[in-house]
Amino acid sequence: MDDQVAGSSTPVQDAVEPTSAESQDTTALTAPETQATEAQAVEPQIPESYEFQMPEGVEIDQDAVQEFSGLAKELKLDQANAQKVADIAVKMMAKQTEQHQNLVTSWTEQTKADKEFGGDRLNENLAVAKKALDAFGTPELRDVLNMTGLGNHPEVIRAFYRAGKAISEDRFISGSPKGAEVDPARRLFPSMN
Repeated sequence: MDDQVAGSSTPVQDAVEPTSAESQDTTALTAPETQATEAQAVEPQIPESYEFQMPEGVEIDQDAVQEFSGLAKELKLDQANAQKVADIAVKMMAKQTEQHQNLVTSWTEQTKADKEFGGDRLNENLAVAKKALDAFGTPELRDVLNMTGLGNHPEVIRAFYRAGKAISEDRFISGSPKGAEVDPARRLFPSMN
């Protein structure tokens, strides 16, 4: 019985003294952690100022560039990653612009086909709407209608068309011709001369 105890290891000894296979596994487990720590130690190269390349025809808003540059520094983006984010933003803006253009085009088509003022008499009816815009609108309103494309919306045109018709219609004023003026006192007391 003493031979069995001396020749065999106890569970406590097994836990304290790893076998050679276990020591290799422990090294393998710590190696990726060391590599990850080394990768974290390498900081991205954050430029003093970012230089963004935009597609042809895209103008850069300098205030937006300054704001984005501050954010890119805060996020520790290098030049290449900051450019990738800027490229995505430009694509999103182009998509929004295209969608808005398609919307304005659909309004134009609806206006041309409108039963009240479109069709063959469209140009004539648009002149009536323009008359109302000239009479009641301001240059600022005209700018808003042009910048947003709302000047092509059928309901906006309808409102100005109806207003233009209302101010253009000839009106008959009935009444009798003005005669000689009568003294108000004589009117009240005709028997008094």
